Amino acid sequence: MSAGVEWAIHCCVVLSQADGPVSAQRLAEFHGVSRTYLAKSLQSLSRAGIVETTEGRVGGYVLARPATDVTVLSVVEAIEGRERAFRCTEIRQNGPFGMPPEECLRPCGVAKVMANAERAWRASLREVTIADLGGQLADLMDEPTQVAVGKWLRP
Repeated sequence: MSAGVEWAIHCCVVLSQADGPVSAQRLAEFHGVSRTYLAKSLQSLSRAGIVETTEGRVGGYVLARPATDVTVLSVVEAIEGRERAFRCTEIRQNGPFGMPPEECLRPCGVAKVMANAERAWRASLREVTIADLGGQLADLMDEPTQVAVGKWLRP
C-alpha cells in the first residue's frame, strides 16, 4: 500500500474531530507531509464521496458523511482501488514442467491462501470506522491538547 493510505486515514480522523473545514495546507502541516502528494489523496477521497470541499475564506475539507459511516476499508479502496492485492498469474503453467491450462481449472493452494487472507483483511478493515479511530485518538489526548489542536486546525 502507498503512504497515501496512511495519510488519508489520518486526515479523515482529524476531519472527524475538527469543528469545521480544514485546508489541505493545514492537514499537510499537521502531519508533516507533502501538500502536493496529500492533495492527490484528498482528491481521491473526494471522488469516493468520503470528503467534500467547502469554498470561501474558511474553505477546506470536511467529511461528506458521518464518521460512523466511513470505514477504514472505504478509505483504503478510495486511495488504492478495489482490485485484489494478490493477482494470480498461474505460474504453475510456466517452466519446463508447467501444467496445461485444462489442469488448472481450480485455484492452487497459494491462490486460496491469499484469497482467504484478503477476505479476512478486508473484513477487519470493514469493521473499523473513522469514528472508532477518532474515539481512540480523543481518549489519548487530554482536553487542553484537544482544544489546542482544534484551534490550530482552524484558519
